[in-house]
Amino acid sequence: MSAPESADSIAGHTARSLGMVSCHECGLLVRADPEGGLACPRCHVRLHSRKIDSLSRCWALLLAAAVLYVPANVFPIMTTTYFGAAQSDTIMSGVIYLMQTEWPLAVIVFTASVMVPLVKLFVLAYLAWSVRVGSTSNPGDRTRLFRVIDAIGRWSMVDIYVVTILVALVRVQALANVHAEIGAVFFGAVVVTTILAAQAFDPRLIWDSAEAAQARKEARASAEAGGLPNGNLA
Repeated sequence: MSAPESADSIAGHTARSLGMVSCHECGLLVRADPEGGLACPRCHVRLHSRKIDSLSRCWALLLAAAVLYVPANVFPIMTTTYFGAAQSDTIMSGVIYLMQTEWPLAVIVFTASVMVPLVKLFVLAYLAWSVRVGSTSNPGDRTRLFRVIDAIGRWSMVDIYVVTILVALVRVQALANVHAEIGAVFFGAVVVTTILAAQAFDPRLIWDSAEAAQARKEARASAEAGGLPNGNLA
């Protein structure tokens, strides 16, 4: 059995290098139109070799999410009124309260509502930065990392689900009232902007640097085999 191909050995066999383009909606691989304007024959969206302004849109959405993350954790997400006594809770105060009663639920809420959005911000920022500087290290691992982050990002909405369920359940009974607060709005905005940032980022850009590095390596090897000095490759 042959050894697995390295990132460098497969970098020159991307769809774009073979004159193909994949649909970013349904994944269909079709032959590219040199003049542009090609539409996917399956879902009829316009095809692009790479998402337009992918890095710019991703950075803008990441910055917006980072700004929204602060009020999402500072402002209360809900206010509970029980027999006339009102209490407002932020995400962290809710986690602290749950630690005293239902610690497994506290761990779930902390992980999904605090750690996942923060980790997603840092990972997307790292991936966008690695593309910006033209990194060629471990493109396969970075692509898998993006897929994981993209898949788990939607679970950040668990706090919004909890608040919504509590409001619906408590209003059925006349003993207490639960009202969603501005923190829930900010938190929902954080989740939405990070999801949009992940959708704006084009993971195919990760392989472009590896493809370019492989092309330079092959050109250098060809020049050396032909007896040309490396200075002529600039």
